[in-house]
Amino acid sequence: MDRPLSGSVALVTGASRGLGAATAVALARLGAHVVLTARTQGGLEETDDAVAAAGGTASLLPLDLAEADSVDALGPSIFTRFGRLDILVHAAGTLGRLTPLPHILPREWDDAVTVNLAAVWRLARSCDRLLRAAPSGRAVFVTTARARAPKAYWGLYGATKAGMEHLALTWADEAATSPLRINLFDPGPMATRLRHDAYPGETQDHLPKPEAVAPQLVALCLPSETRNGALVSPPAPPG
Repeated sequence: MDRPLSGSVALVTGASRGLGAATAVALARLGAHVVLTARTQGGLEETDDAVAAAGGTASLLPLDLAEADSVDALGPSIFTRFGRLDILVHAAGTLGRLTPLPHILPREWDDAVTVNLAAVWRLARSCDRLLRAAPSGRAVFVTTARARAPKAYWGLYGATKAGMEHLALTWADEAATSPLRINLFDPGPMATRLRHDAYPGETQDHLPKPEAVAPQLVALCLPSETRNGALVSPPAPPG
């Protein structure tokens, strides 16, 4: 099997389930050692098992993105342990409660801003130096069409994702003269828990599973990828 990421180290947030977990497995299958982060230890262990089954290796790092000091320490900790960081995938995200704008509670606001928006800034602060030092540093941020198409009751999720897009694309422009490439990936509708929470009455049988979408995200992490500051989305499933 071709393993173009052999010797590289990849950090994946939201790696306990959904697209984050599927991406971690796909990266490991291509040879990357994956550092798995999420709040749920049990979910991380399940992803670790899947990585091992795919012939890869992983390190588990339970982490709450609300713990600012822990996020700030990610880059230095990875450097101390591995001496490098080649790939960053920020797949963690929170839907929050779908509710009229005036009904958003302060704690809901703070949680969504922390996970969907502020984490981009903190991850950039923590990992920029390592990613720029990598031969082909790559960062990918998972986004949503709702960031560009406001809709009633989706204000909190859409606004924080829109802010995330702005920060990521700003970072991409700042890195344009370096080997580092930073892109956005919009997976579209998938069969995930977040989608179920948003549309609890929906049957997900017709939706692609994260495992089917992950290879398209991983393509943005390859050394051969030259796009920078792009918004990439897989083609819509047939039907």
